[in-house]
Amino acid sequence: MREEKYDIIGMHCAACSASVEKVTRKLPGVARSDVNLTTGIMTIVYDEAQTTGAQIVAKVQKAGFEAALHAGKANSSEAQPGPDTEEATLREKKRELIAAAVFSVVLLYVSMGQMLPFGLPSLPLPDLFSMHTHPVNFAVLQLLLTIPVLYCGRHFFTGGFKALFHGNPNMDSLVAIGSAGSFAYSLVMTFLISDDPHAYVHSLYYESAAVVLTLVSLGKFLESRNMQKTKGAITSLMQLAPDTAILADSGREIPTGDLKTGDVVLVKPGARIPADGVVRLGESSVNEAMLTGESLPVEKCVGSEVIGGSINQNGALHVQVTRTGEDTTLSRIIRFVEDAQGKKAPISRTADKVAGVFVPAVIAIAVLSAVAWAMAGQPFSFVLRVFTSVLVIACPCALGLATPTAIMMGTGLGARHGILIRSGEILEITHSVDTVVLDKTGTVTAGKPAVTTVQAITGDSRSLLATAAAVESASAHPLAEAITSYATQQGLTDLPTPQRLETLSGRGVRAEVDGKTVLAGNRRLMEEAGIDLSALLGQADALASQGQTPMYFAENGRLLGLISVADMVKDTSVEAVSRMKALGLHTVLLTGDNRAAARYIGTLVGVEEVIAEVLPEEKAGVIERLQAEGRKVMMVGDGINDAPALTAATVGCAIGSGSDIAIESADIVLMRDDLQDVPRALRLSALTLRDIRQNLFWAFCYNVVGIPIAAGLLYLFGGPLLSPMFAGAAMSLSSVCVVGNALRLGRAKL
Repeated sequence: MREEKYDIIGMHCAACSASVEKVTRKLPGVARSDVNLTTGIMTIVYDEAQTTGAQIVAKVQKAGFEAALHAGKANSSEAQPGPDTEEATLREKKRELIAAAVFSVVLLYVSMGQMLPFGLPSLPLPDLFSMHTHPVNFAVLQLLLTIPVLYCGRHFFTGGFKALFHGNPNMDSLVAIGSAGSFAYSLVMTFLISDDPHAYVHSLYYESAAVVLTLVSLGKFLESRNMQKTKGAITSLMQLAPDTAILADSGREIPTGDLKTGDVVLVKPGARIPADGVVRLGESSVNEAMLTGESLPVEKCVGSEVIGGSINQNGALHVQVTRTGEDTTLSRIIRFVEDAQGKKAPISRTADKVAGVFVPAVIAIAVLSAVAWAMAGQPFSFVLRVFTSVLVIACPCALGLATPTAIMMGTGLGARHGILIRSGEILEITHSVDTVVLDKTGTVTAGKPAVTTVQAITGDSRSLLATAAAVESASAHPLAEAITSYATQQGLTDLPTPQRLETLSGRGVRAEVDGKTVLAGNRRLMEEAGIDLSALLGQADALASQGQTPMYFAENGRLLGLISVADMVKDTSVEAVSRMKALGLHTVLLTGDNRAAARYIGTLVGVEEVIAEVLPEEKAGVIERLQAEGRKVMMVGDGINDAPALTAATVGCAIGSGSDIAIESADIVLMRDDLQDVPRALRLSALTLRDIRQNLFWAFCYNVVGIPIAAGLLYLFGGPLLSPMFAGAAMSLSSVCVVGNALRLGRAKL
């Protein structure tokens, strides 16, 4: 079996990627074909003895797209449109949507303004275009207003009819056949108006052709905009790596892409580390939060491993490169995001599934009905009336509105509660989740260190806190900031200024305060200074087992006490986990932290399973393992290291206060930074899906009843023949029912 990647050009929606997958999977010897709509790349596994690359390209071209063998980033960047091109395309779609909406509104005013029901007064219109005195002008004006809308929605006709001819009808096909049928019939009626104005002026359905295109174009525009945001997540990940690196031996600056394994680079304070490596010289704190999700900087010394893209904080480092290019941790995370997006097949909308049967069936019924009545001796006008009535009443207005209107109301309801839904598909499937995986730092916990314990040897905790805050006030370390912030909260603001402050990398600080030498730092610093810690070691070990960071303080060689800092559990986390368990959800805590700290936090919030010491690139694997067990998994996280897991999960849910990468990679964003919004999102999904099913039922019920009547079933038994005008009215009524049902969703409580 051979695996190859192809760049697919011309896709603009989930239906496009599904069509490419469908046609390529029909080729002999193809074991798997997955299309990543975000990157425009198809990954196909096939037997070379049965299928060739040329056959694959030909099959894709037959489906209406272009395919070329993917040859790496350099070539793919040429094949695929860049960010500027995509932004320009999106702006063009927006302009066309606005133009279509303006012409549609004017068209509705002209066409319906003089035919208001229930005795309402007609809307004013110049006599020159009155349907009563100048019916030809009335019809031609509608024709002229419809043509720009048809032009703005031209891709529905090119794509929809192409998909229909290739045996893959979709929503575009439904829209194209219905809109074209309404327009064609109206055009014929326009030419016949002069023969019998009163009969034909009421048989114009230009507004049906235009409004369907405008409404569906709105949905397509929103889908394209969301897809562009998803692409932005991968772009932002790539920008984490610095463009250049400094060689330690010569001081020469070279492009990061030119680095080789074994090179030693100089990383200055405040600079990003260019590639994965090992520290060969120097000590410093490195901020890995953007990659590991952990809020506290990690102390690095000789022999420590560092991750490309992380930020060196306060000391110069000489780093020997161990991995470059596609092998770095950052590149692997990017690849995991891309692969996870590619594996997540787009959910076929119910209307698209039905289209495969509905469209051919409608066409067949229209043709057969027309032929049957023609053979029965009816005149051409009668036959045309039947044929067009079937097409008009089958116009997928209600069917096309059934899902989007419910999704629009559902997403609006969610937004009012601070729950942002990335797409309609996600809103449809979230209710099926049975397992919730929670990242620890920044999701269950606050993601910011805070003081938890102040223990003084003498019992004077306030004096210890004042001394500690005075020493740490000159440091920018997050632990120091936690202590100074806590001291301010306790009213300790008039503190002495430390003299001769000395930062001891990896250990702490030494300073002179009021003529006394104060040490502040970890156990290693105290042992080097000969400070006896026996009085506090037991308590310090207990705090460390709970995931806290104990710091010791000594003055003139005498131990003062310890202050412990930890990432605290959010106030709402315990209640949120309790509500999830009440809904029957299996809760999992997933973290890169040590097992002892993870188990402590897990017990505190009440999760049922704890998975700890997981590397960033392994998180997506944990999600996939749970899914392999048959679980529908929601991943809730906030860090860049969560991005692969967010995209691999059935539903990815990002905390709104988290990183931009996590937010852009997620399907749902909780803007209120409240885990209790997770069960609210599940209820929102269930309510929306119920509304969609109700809408589809009424849409299909209307078609099942209306199409036979339009085909002349009642006329066959002596009843009336359905006029296209009444067919259009019935179609409009079905749309009103669907929209009205969707509006009820906006009043639901979560």
